[in-house]
Amino acid sequence: MKRHFFLNARVLLGLAFAALFAAAVNVSAQNSTQYPRPEGLPPETAKPDAKPPAPILSGHNADPAIRVFGDTYYIYPTSDKDQWLTTDFSVWSSKNLVDWKKEGMVLDVTHDLAWANIKAWAPDCIERNGTYYFYFCADGKIGVGTAKSPVGPFKDALGKPLLERHGRNDKRITSNTIDPYPFIDDDGQAYLYWGNSSGRVNVAKLNPDMITLDGDPKDFMIQGKSSGVTVNFREGSVMFKRNGKYYFMWSVDDARSDYYRVAYGISDGPFGPVHIPDHATVLVKNGPAKGTGHHSVVNVPGTDRWYVVYHRHAIPNGNGYTREVCLARMEFNADGTIKPMDPMVQVFKPGDRGEPIVNGK
Repeated sequence: MKRHFFLNARVLLGLAFAALFAAAVNVSAQNSTQYPRPEGLPPETAKPDAKPPAPILSGHNADPAIRVFGDTYYIYPTSDKDQWLTTDFSVWSSKNLVDWKKEGMVLDVTHDLAWANIKAWAPDCIERNGTYYFYFCADGKIGVGTAKSPVGPFKDALGKPLLERHGRNDKRITSNTIDPYPFIDDDGQAYLYWGNSSGRVNVAKLNPDMITLDGDPKDFMIQGKSSGVTVNFREGSVMFKRNGKYYFMWSVDDARSDYYRVAYGISDGPFGPVHIPDHATVLVKNGPAKGTGHHSVVNVPGTDRWYVVYHRHAIPNGNGYTREVCLARMEFNADGTIKPMDPMVQVFKPGDRGEPIVNGK
C-alpha cells in the first residue's frame, strides 16, 4: 500500500511539474505573440554563451535618471515592485560612474503626499539657485518636491499634482502624465517634458520658481520609421543639447517587451519638430540583454564624453516588472548623429578609475 501511495505521489508530482512547465511555455508564447520582434531591427550579434555586463546598482530598479551635482553623479530610479505598484524613491551616488552607493530613500508617496499613495514611477532631479527640484510620477500624476540637498529628503512643494491629465479628451494635456524630464536651456529657460502615448509628446515652460508652469503645455508628434524600423514615441523623454542642436530621445514599444528600445531625433528648438535620422534606434536587445530602454544621459563636465544609464529586464528571470540599471557609453559620428550602443559591452573594466570630476571637470 505504501509503495502504491509513493508511486501515485510521484506521478501526481510529475503531472504538476508538467502542468507548470506547460503554463510557463504558454505564457512565453503569449508574450512573444503580444510583443513580437519588430521588423527591420538589426541582427543580434551576441554569442550564445556571452555574458552581459553587471548592473551598476544593487537590487531591482528601473527608469534611471542620472545627473551631476558638484563633483558627484546621482541616479534617481524607480524602485521595482510587481505590477509597478511601487511606493518610494531612493537615490544612489558615485564619484566616478564605477562605484555606486545607495544614499537612501528620498520620498515615500504613501506617507509624504496627500494626493497619491501608489505607483511611484520615473523620477528626475535638477538644481537651480541652490534648491533641488525632484519631479516624479505618483498614481498617474506628476508632482514636484524640493530639498536643499540632492539626497533629500524631498518635501511636496505644492500639496497637489503639478500636472494631471483629465481624461483622453483633455485638450490642455494630451499625453499621460508620467515620465517627467526637466531641462534648463542655455538662456536659463526651464522646460518640463513628459508623456506616454502613441507618438504625442508634451512639454511646458517652467517659471523661475520651477514649480509652476509658464503658460499652457504644448505638444508635438514623433511617429514614423527609421531604416525600416518603427520609432514612434512611447515614453521616457530625454532632452539634451550639444553643439547648438537639441537632441530628443525616447523609448519605443512596451516596457514589458523584450524589444523595448531607445531612439532619438534632432531638433532646432525645444518644441520640435524632431527630425528622425537614419539608424535612429540606438539601444536595443542583444542576446540576454532584453528590454533595454527608459534611459537618461549624462555629460562628463568639461569634456565631450557622454554616458547613458538605462534599465534592462533583470538577468536571469527578469521581466517588465523586474529590472536592473546598466551603463553604456554614448558616442557621436562626425555629423553629430549618435552611434548605436551595444548593451553587451562592459563600459569600465575592473580597476578602471572611471570618470572622476576634479575642479568641475
